[in-house]
Amino acid sequence: MNRPTLSRPRQGRIIAGVCAGLARRFGWNVTVVRVLAVLSFVLPGSQLLAYAICWIVIPSDPEVARSPFPGSPQEPSSTSA
Repeated sequence: MNRPTLSRPRQGRIIAGVCAGLARRFGWNVTVVRVLAVLSFVLPGSQLLAYAICWIVIPSDPEVARSPFPGSPQEPSSTSA
């Protein structure tokens, strides 16, 4: 069974991508993870500290080089006259 590595996605983040990264890693529904996280913040404890530590420790997905405009070439060819 090949699971994705634990990382915070660049797409689909709400705050820092911690919940989305955990959901993707373990195959859970991201909405359920986010709701559980919000509900846990209401309870006494150090959940906010744990979230902040995860934000720092879990790496972001690598950035993919993209064109500034979808469908356009990266660099216009320059010709000298």
